[in-house]
Amino acid sequence: MIGLTCIALMLVMMALRAPIALAMASVGFIGFAWIIAFDPAMAILEGGPFETLSNYSFSPIPMFIMMGVFASRAKMSDQLFSGARSLFGAWRGGISLAAILSCGIFSAISGSSVATAASMSRVALPEMRKHGYADSLATGTLAAGGTLGIMIPPSIALLLYALITEQSVGDMFIAGLIPGILGLVLYCVTISVLVKLKPELATPGEATSLKEKLLGLKGLVPFSAVFAIIIGGIYLGIFTPTEAAAIGAFATLVMAVIRGMNFEGFRSAIQETLTTSAMIFFMIIGAEIFGYFLSVSRISFELVSFVDSLQLTPFMILICVLVLFMLLGCVMDSIAMLLLTVPVVYPLVEAAGFDPIWFGIVAVITVELGLITPPVGMNVFVIKAFAKDVSIGSIYKGVMPFVISDLVRLALLITFPALALGLL
Repeated sequence: MIGLTCIALMLVMMALRAPIALAMASVGFIGFAWIIAFDPAMAILEGGPFETLSNYSFSPIPMFIMMGVFASRAKMSDQLFSGARSLFGAWRGGISLAAILSCGIFSAISGSSVATAASMSRVALPEMRKHGYADSLATGTLAAGGTLGIMIPPSIALLLYALITEQSVGDMFIAGLIPGILGLVLYCVTISVLVKLKPELATPGEATSLKEKLLGLKGLVPFSAVFAIIIGGIYLGIFTPTEAAAIGAFATLVMAVIRGMNFEGFRSAIQETLTTSAMIFFMIIGAEIFGYFLSVSRISFELVSFVDSLQLTPFMILICVLVLFMLLGCVMDSIAMLLLTVPVVYPLVEAAGFDPIWFGIVAVITVELGLITPPVGMNVFVIKAFAKDVSIGSIYKGVMPFVISDLVRLALLITFPALALGLL
């Protein structure tokens, strides 16, 4: 009862717009002190943050964030979009397809959905609107394309899931590769079907010669090379995820300097990296303190016992967990939601006999849906900032076909777990 009371208190604090990290930390402290004693709770509050932040496993986080910031500050999205656009030439809806491909490649560098959506919107949205694309297709494409950043490795969400559940970061990244590429392919199929059924949504592009296509392909090579080095190095055991993050950050720094980033741009990029890293680490500390409270409250154990008494099949348990993720994803930030819910539901999933790596991929895709579904949809509001004259309703209308595409991908992963586990 104490555990349930404290969780209700935390939800009230979040509803009152208290920072999620602060809500988790304060409720975790109060709950632990209530159940055990005040002095042990103070000891956790004193030692917990240091123990968390000195954990070597968390060191890739600022490096991957830095990699994405350098890519954004150097405006690498311009070169990516230009190269991808030349590949599709005179295809109807080609600019949308180029935007999706660019989002997929850029997200492999940035690892952030919001950063991907913001960077690509700045470049691709004016072009689509200039060529007469329907607002719903233009904005929906970019909102959905940005979500690829949460799945295509290196992904901050996959990294945090691995650390929370004590799984291999390298295995999580490798497992996310095929589902991430599958998402990109299904998005392209969705656009192709939409413009086939409703030609008025998009106009044909400008024809490009074979030489222009090859030159465009050449423009994608540097970014693809960084991705290949990171994932290939981890997969082959050449370096650890931390070393891969450092190599990726250095490679994007070199590309940014070559593209003209000055010292002021470098200083600003470091400042943004520190700000974002501090925010994520604050949430990790809050989740760690909240985790101590969950342990002593035995909520996870009681939840497992309760579900066991209902005699639900493993598949029914999985559906219940995913529905919970979808509902929370509509109103919460994806990183905060993973940190808050995974410690609670992971014992339940483990008891049901599901592979933890596979479940991590399925969970992150479900969280990804929350980035483009009402009433919050973080990526929708990012796109709205770039298209102020487009209504929120129109953007949501545009992303709905992509939501259906993600549901198809989720169904395929549940039906064929080898899509996530086949490369391991």
